[in-house]
Amino acid sequence: MEKVRIDKWLWAARFFKTRNIAKQAIEGGKVHAGGQRIKASKEITIGTLLTIRQGWDEKVVEVVALSDQRRGAEIAQTLYRETEGSIAKREQYAAERKASNVGISREKPNKKQRRQIHRFLREQD
Repeated sequence: MEKVRIDKWLWAARFFKTRNIAKQAIEGGKVHAGGQRIKASKEITIGTLLTIRQGWDEKVVEVVALSDQRRGAEIAQTLYRETEGSIAKREQYAAERKASNVGISREKPNKKQRRQIHRFLREQD
């Protein structure tokens, strides 16, 4: 196997759950090959550098092996190698996100807290 469609490879490497989701991500500009947007029908070869954006994370991976069949996670991880810079950047961004969410409460304010908020806002006017 010398070439595989990018959407099939992304699905086989378990970056996306279905080929349709992989295709939508490619068409949405979330996947780049060599720094350029690509089409889902683009055929990739071993050694291709891919930039894949998933949620908050952006991964830069090198294609190490080709497959058009979805296998177990251990086998899927052997299809690519993430670059050192990509790993460092992802860890740094994750730490920044975690640090910025430290003081944010996910709960609604109770009655006392609402009164304090309203009092504070009245004093600001």
